[in-house]
Amino acid sequence: MLGAMFPPPIAGLDVSVDPTVLAAADDARAEIARFDTELSATLPATELAPLAAVLLRTESASSSQIENITSGAKALALAELGLAKYGSNAGLVAANVEAMQRAVDLADEVTPETIRTIHEALMHGQDHAEPGRYRGEQVWIGGSGLSPHGAQFVPPHHSRVTAAVADLCGFASRTDVPLLAQVAVAHAQFETIHPFLDGNGRTGRALVHAMLRHAGATTRSTVPVSAGLLADTSGYFAALTAYREGDLSPIVAAFAEASFAAIGNGRQLAADLVAIHERWSTAIAAHRDAAVWRVLPVLLSQPAVTSLRVREAVGLSQPAADAVIAQLRDAGIFTQAAGGQRYRAWVATDVIAALDAFAARARRRH
Repeated sequence: MLGAMFPPPIAGLDVSVDPTVLAAADDARAEIARFDTELSATLPATELAPLAAVLLRTESASSSQIENITSGAKALALAELGLAKYGSNAGLVAANVEAMQRAVDLADEVTPETIRTIHEALMHGQDHAEPGRYRGEQVWIGGSGLSPHGAQFVPPHHSRVTAAVADLCGFASRTDVPLLAQVAVAHAQFETIHPFLDGNGRTGRALVHAMLRHAGATTRSTVPVSAGLLADTSGYFAALTAYREGDLSPIVAAFAEASFAAIGNGRQLAADLVAIHERWSTAIAAHRDAAVWRVLPVLLSQPAVTSLRVREAVGLSQPAADAVIAQLRDAGIFTQAAGGQRYRAWVATDVIAALDAFAARARRRH
């Protein structure tokens, strides 16, 4: 039977990584920054917001999928309108979108409070996970639910969690460690501490984006690193095990490879969305100051909407919003997804298809 692990402190860790891996990680960091900059030139007439929102959503969905919590793009979009059963996979992924956004918003400083707030957003409404509170009991991964006998991994005793998370945040605040190596090590240490009863994997991957934003590697977007990890989840988990055995190189390599894969996939998604926007623009016959042109970018980031959502997003009256929806329906951009006459949801099917294609590419090993 495995005993509870006591991870050594890392605030002053000498980060020793294979030089080849470290070079690849630095190349990946540069590519992350390049991708972030590229997006500012994408859809210039509509600003960056739609693509930033889409990438954050896809990263959240991929992070959830690593934990075998899967949801199609349509179900997730409807869940964000509140049209999902409580506790459904789509609802859980929607909560992860909120937590990922919270991580980015709080990236000015990575602190224990930041981490607890991310977890609270992620696990909101799931009382079993004690959202925002460190665990107060011993837990283990794998094996029986009755005892740690046969467990794959036993995290440290809960009495050690508070000090271990504070130490982790000390490491995350350092400026003398190559960024992607720092992110990978901090993530692995977080997963080793396993500070919460549930949601540790998703919280730990949200922490990655807080650190990237805090360091200035990303300023506009969320690079879908979890989507890159999806291509080889067994390798990702093996790298976490190697880290716990004292070898830092595999987890740094995993993050470097995942970053390159994610950026390639993200570029394809951005190109697909630009092409969709161009097709929509040719399908709509309306003068250039018509309200419909302000709604199109909204659909790239929110592919399921109601009349109320359209009104709130672009400041239209209800009759004007209903008229725009009818115009988009007649142009073949919208199909009705849910509801009756009083409360109808509409889905931009082209965007849903592009998001599902992104997810399918992420699951394929290259």
